[in-house]
Amino acid sequence: MTSDDQLYMIGLTLVKGIGNVLARQLIQYFDGAKPVFSSPQRVLEKVPGIGEYTAVKIKESESAALKRAEKELLFIEKNKIDVYSIADERYPLRLSECHDAPIVFYYKGAADINAKRIISIVGTRNATEYGRSLTESLIKDLSQSFPDILIVSGLAYGIDICSHRCALKTGLPTVGVLAHGLDRIYPALHRNTAAEMLKNGGLLTDFMSETNPDRENFLQRNRIIAGLADATIIVESAEKGGALVTADIAFSYGRDVYTYPGRVTDKFSKGCNRLVQLNKAGLITSAHDLISAMCWDVAEKRPQQLDIPFTEKPDHPILTLLSEKGEFHINELAALMNLPVHHLSPMLFELELAGHIQALPGGMYKLKT
Repeated sequence: MTSDDQLYMIGLTLVKGIGNVLARQLIQYFDGAKPVFSSPQRVLEKVPGIGEYTAVKIKESESAALKRAEKELLFIEKNKIDVYSIADERYPLRLSECHDAPIVFYYKGAADINAKRIISIVGTRNATEYGRSLTESLIKDLSQSFPDILIVSGLAYGIDICSHRCALKTGLPTVGVLAHGLDRIYPALHRNTAAEMLKNGGLLTDFMSETNPDRENFLQRNRIIAGLADATIIVESAEKGGALVTADIAFSYGRDVYTYPGRVTDKFSKGCNRLVQLNKAGLITSAHDLISAMCWDVAEKRPQQLDIPFTEKPDHPILTLLSEKGEFHINELAALMNLPVHHLSPMLFELELAGHIQALPGGMYKLKT
């Protein structure tokens, strides 16, 4: 991506009223970000989802947005920061599959954010000794089986920073997703860990420099944590908290979610137990459980292919479940069939291709009538 492309991509993120979903539609419609700014208002109004009001906002914001984008490009060049855009072939494949993926994010580090295996580990900021011990054991055992697995978290207090530090200790690459620009580190207490992560990991954000870690930014940060990974692991969480938000986001993306159980009387196990109860997370007790659930222990074997006829409706357990209830979320089906989501998805695709089922928004499926 040229600096000119970067300029207009960054500029598009600064137009008020245009989020990642609408921005992505504009980029696809015009085959780039530059034409969004150069097109007259009457042309913008014809783009699906835009209309007169948003078209006016784009034209009004054009000058200020591009001026701020130029300033950001100088910061990026000076600090050797890498810019990824949704139109870039290097853009992380997993994240690109998310409908609200950031059209631009900034990355500084050495880790491969398109690694073969990536997991996100998050949890309460008030981690207990139980939670820290689980995190350490999980990462240590994973490192012995997969020395190149990438650990993603949010650099926050508690389980997040424990995950990063354990990854560094065992030699695993680890990436911290930030809720602010790369000109600062929050919390400041984790600055040394962040600096160490740049050597065998990295720092990633979709916020520009001079952006403070405001409360609303953390939800946006959590979407990237969930979207970058094959699976999200919740170690400890109370009944409410950012970790559960991340779990819900990962669930909505159709990604695997796992959690550790705890005593029903423990405050920071209640959220985890609730996820299992709602069939939003699989229960694990060790790295071996996670490896088995993700089928990484048989990853090199050729996956079983279904022989599904295109003319006759097969006697298939997925069709049986859908006929009984009507609609299922992909994660519910995965739990009922005891399969990881990434193994279930090809089955659903073949059934859809054969005309037996229909995919609905939000990861839902039903029988095709």
